[in-house]
Order: sequence, then C-alpha cells, then structure tokens
Amino acid sequence: MAAPMLRWCCPGRRFAFARVGCGSCHRRGPPTGSTSNGKRGQSTVAQQPHITAQKPRKGEREWAAVVGLEIHAQIASNSKLFSGSQVHFAAPPNSLVSFFDASLPGTLPVLNRRCVEAAVMTGLALDCHINRKSLFDRKHYFYADLPAGYQITQQRLPIAVNGSLAYSVSVGRKPSQMVTRTVRVKQIQLEQDSGKSLHDDLRSQTLIDLNRAGIGLLEVVLEPDMSCGEEAATAVRELQLILQALGTSQANMAEGQLRVDANISVHRPGEPLGVRTEVKNLNSARFLARAIDYEIQRQINELENGGEILNETRSFDYKLGCTVPMRDKEGKQDYRFMPEPNLPPLLLYDSGSLPPGADPQQVIDIDRLRERLPELPRVTRERLVRQYGMLPEHSCALLNEVGLLEFFQSVIKETRAEPKKVTSWVLNTFLGFLKQQNLAVSESPVTPSALAELLDLLDRKAISSSAAKQVFEELWRNEGKTPAQIVAEKKLELLQDLEALEQLCRSTLEAHPHVVMDLKRGNPRAINKLIGLVRKATLGRADPTAIKEVLERQLSS
Repeated sequence: MAAPMLRWCCPGRRFAFARVGCGSCHRRGPPTGSTSNGKRGQSTVAQQPHITAQKPRKGEREWAAVVGLEIHAQIASNSKLFSGSQVHFAAPPNSLVSFFDASLPGTLPVLNRRCVEAAVMTGLALDCHINRKSLFDRKHYFYADLPAGYQITQQRLPIAVNGSLAYSVSVGRKPSQMVTRTVRVKQIQLEQDSGKSLHDDLRSQTLIDLNRAGIGLLEVVLEPDMSCGEEAATAVRELQLILQALGTSQANMAEGQLRVDANISVHRPGEPLGVRTEVKNLNSARFLARAIDYEIQRQINELENGGEILNETRSFDYKLGCTVPMRDKEGKQDYRFMPEPNLPPLLLYDSGSLPPGADPQQVIDIDRLRERLPELPRVTRERLVRQYGMLPEHSCALLNEVGLLEFFQSVIKETRAEPKKVTSWVLNTFLGFLKQQNLAVSESPVTPSALAELLDLLDRKAISSSAAKQVFEELWRNEGKTPAQIVAEKKLELLQDLEALEQLCRSTLEAHPHVVMDLKRGNPRAINKLIGLVRKATLGRADPTAIKEVLERQLSS
C-alpha cells in the first residue's frame, strides 16, 4: 500500500451480478482530451463524454486488458490493531487516539487477537494456505497523517497466501445465463490504517484526524486475472459478501471500510504485458467499474495515437467520469522495509501442533476457527436455488441487500404462500418500496410478519392481487395496523357470495350487448372488458378468475 491519499466518500449501490460483455479484448475509442499540470493531487481535466469501445476497422488489431486489485478491508473490531483505542465511525476528530497511535516515545504495540482471527477466517474462506509463522515489517514513508513515519504491515511473510475467489457473471443477454469465474488471491496481510488528511483549500491548510490511525486492515491482493471493470466490481462485491458473512469486516464502502486500488495495463494479444497504472482509493463498486473501463480505453487511445503509458498513480474523478494523474512512479519510492523490532513472529497452530497445556487465550487454533466458519454466500445461493426453486439471479438479489435474505426467510417461515410468490413480493414490491424511499431493510415500516399475513390473505383468496398491493401501500404508510384491519376498514375482501356475483355478471351482459356481440364474433379481448366492468361494479372485490368462469358459463348457456 502506497502513501495514503485523500479519499472520496462516495456511496455505491450494490448489484446482484455483472453482465460481462467485455471479454479479454478491447477496441479503440475516441480521444480523451485530458491534461495535467503534473502536481501531486492537482489536475486540469476537460469535461469528457463517456467513452465506449468501438469495433476495429479492417486491419486493426485488438487490445487485451489486464486488471489486478489490492483491496483494503477494515477489520470489525472494537479496538485498533496494536492499541486499545476504540473504533467508531464519525467520532469527533482526534477523540480516539492513544499514546501509541500518536507515536509518543516509549509506547509499544500489543497485537489484537480479534484482528488475527479475522485474517485467518478470511484466508480459510478464500481457500488460502495459512502460514503457521508470519512476520511484521515497517514500511517507511513520510506523510502528515502517519505520525510514526512508518506503517506496520506484513511485506515479507503474510498471514495467508495462494487462495482463490469465485464469482458469477452473466455472459448473455438473459440474466440467467451465468458462468462462474475465478480470480487468484495472491496474499492476505494485516496492516495499520493511516490517519485522515482534510485539505482546506480556502485557508491553504491541511487538518489531521488520527482517529483512523492504527485501525486494523486486511489487505487482500488479487492477481491480474480480470479484464474489465464489471468483472473487477463483481469480484469485489463477492468478497464484500464473504467478509460480511464471516463478520470479519462490515465492508461498508460508503464509510470507507472497503477501499480498492486497481492496477491496469493493456497490450496486444501475444505480446508482453504493457506498463501499468494504479487507480487509488476507489470506495464504490460502480465507480470502480467506471474507473477501470475508462482507464483501459484511455491507455488504448494513448497508444493508438503514438503516445506512451506512464507508470503512475491516478485517482478517479467521479464527477467528470475520468481518471486524473496524482504522481508518477518512475523514480521508485524506497520504503526501506525492515523487520518490526517490537513484534515477535506471529505463530499459529492447528489441532496437531498445539502445545500441550497451552492457554487457549494465548494461541490461535486454525482448526477451531475453521469449525466456526459460517455458510458462505456461494453455498447460500446454491441452497436457495435448490430449496425454493428460485432463479440464480433472484438468489443473488436476496444476498445483495443487507438484511434482505433474513427478511425473506422470516416471511417464508410465517406464511403458507408458495416460495415463488414470496420471492416475487420481496424482490419486486418490498425492495421496490425500499429503493423509492432510499431505506435499508432494517428501516422498513413493513415487518416480515405483516407481509406474511398479507400473503396468507392472498393465498386463501380472501383478497385480490390489486387489493393486496393496496393493503401493502397502507401498511407502508400506517405502521402498526395489521393487513386484516386494513382489509376490513377499506372493505377490500373478495366477494364470497356466488349468487350475487352471478347476478352482477348477468346484469353486465344485459347492459352491454355490443360487447357480447363483439365476443361472439371472435374478439378474445372482449371478455377482458366484461371482466373489468364486473370488477368495477364490485369495487374490485371480485376475483377475476371467478368472474371469468361465471361469464363463460352464462355466455355458453
């Protein structure tokens, strides 16, 4: 991880799966037209249209893109990696800073057990090899929000290596046409976060907040096995779900708990890899995809126009939709890595190598952590498809919104309605209302019990589908009322008197002979008009299926 930069705080939306049409080859597009003044963190960029790949002309050769990721996830822990300072988002500036965090002389690091367990569990979930011995190092660089002048990380021997991350992408026009792809996990390492620099351009000063300094991070390094922005964003989204399922990180990108650096290069197929650029501090899956796709096309345009790609660090300007230079890497920075003298090697054990009589609070047992692993997202999706017969994209959508799967399962337990109907109501009606109001599942005024009761009324044909939607809208507006109470107040129950329904149907046929003649002449749509007239007469309280049966019987007699 290079020197920390000012991060954009831009919340990103979740998505269920990626539809990848990018493949491994890209075509040239229009020129970008961006310029830079060469200073760190400052750039002059012209407003640019969104760049789209175009088909190559005859004789032109395609380009292949290579994308690798470095993902920094904040560990879900009550205290920091090497100090007892609390971790709390949006606390008053510099209110959660210990003597060690401020790097006062004489203070020593004390390793947080919870952070080590989080790293091991994440490594196991990603099929990594867990190193029984790992080392801590000092990575030196000088920046105002790093009081010690170095970051404690694991450069030489990280805690986990050689894993894999599988994710699903849609490769056709239909969302159900999904394939599984795999990206290799190079390593997982523990390291400290830096503080936060707040730049005040009006006063020409920088303010430092050290609340974040020393918070434990998991750096997950993904090999360059991806080829476009949507693939990378989907891989990050899958990792986010895994971390949340494990409880090792809340991985809330809007709060900076999951930040991504993307390494991008392009080359002609069959030729050596090109010079790579690094796009730093992306904390939205949507912006990650846009930044990578833009940078791929920018590099292609630059090379097609006879230019060269600089080995530089760039940031993504989400307002302009383009990447801008931050600093170049031509003069490679010497981080002067050295072993951390105040931390001994971190030793981990399994059930076979555990020292006899060892204090369980003083050692980490890998096998015991393996037993604590929960059901991972991939397994959950497969179970949902198998158990409820839902489509793969529906299982993705249920996991994609925090708390939505739990809501769905609670409704399923309390209703007699078919799982297919429950899935439709949760993903279409319920989730649609949440998005309209920009609410989280936990903030919903409609409880699982209320929705289950509503679906029961619908299932036993006590109300019609249109009445059910009306009841749901009332539930959303009037918290505390039950569906049965709303049905009674609004008189929405279906008409159960068959004789009354037959009389209404007979009266409708007599009052609209021209529609009856139209139906007898072979117009199949005329029956729908008659059904609508009867429903209007019953104020929507009659079941359309029952109306149709009565009408057809009366017309044939």
